[in-house]
Amino acid sequence: MERISPTSPGEILSTEFMEHTGLTPAELAAVLGVPQVCVVDILKGQKAITADIAMRLSDYFKTTVDFWLNLQRNFDVEQGPNDKAKQNAHARC
Repeated sequence: MERISPTSPGEILSTEFMEHTGLTPAELAAVLGVPQVCVVDILKGQKAITADIAMRLSDYFKTTVDFWLNLQRNFDVEQGPNDKAKQNAHARC
């Protein structure tokens, strides 16, 4: 049986939040108060959503911190324990 790749939190951020509002990575970075590279790396799945970023996203999008952290946790679990990309994704922005 072929396994379906999990959806990254960055992809959900992009498709479900940014595209609907027309928000660019630069604009989101500015409102969150983080470097643009941080947002871009999250969108690419190269960085994880940390507790700090989850708090900022929840404030801006009127969601909960748990929503963002659970997206990241579920993605990490689906990726598996031996995935090198996952291990690198937890570098902080």
